[in-house]
Amino acid sequence: MNSLNIFVVDDDRFMLHIIEKHLSNLGITSIKTFHSGIDCLQHLNEKPDIIFLDHNMDLLTGYEVLKKIKRVSADPFVVMVSGQKKVKPAVDSLKHGAFDYIQKDDHLGENLKKVVQKILDYKDLIQRSKPSLLKNLFYFL
Repeated sequence: MNSLNIFVVDDDRFMLHIIEKHLSNLGITSIKTFHSGIDCLQHLNEKPDIIFLDHNMDLLTGYEVLKKIKRVSADPFVVMVSGQKKVKPAVDSLKHGAFDYIQKDDHLGENLKKVVQKILDYKDLIQRSKPSLLKNLFYFL
């Protein structure tokens, strides 16, 4: 987990600190925090593996930032984080490329851990399914 490069974006400084603390408790050392989606977008060249993105922010909403991120790169796993309990924002986020959607509630730390593990498992599965150079060579023979 400590090899992950993670961005956390939230305009609520307290929540930003809480999420950062939960992630650092998981052993993640490369965590950058941003107070706005605009700041996050300006640092996408740093190639984050995971972006935890608040749904409700000033200026640009998390949903708008998600769409801009996916236009630039499909690589980062974007996880929307919201205090809303409505289903529509979650569905819309997933439709437009979010990997997951979690709520800011009493289970936030546990849910962050689960989604990070899910992403690591997914990345491992993708890596294992890529054929090696040797397999590709024998395929053509």
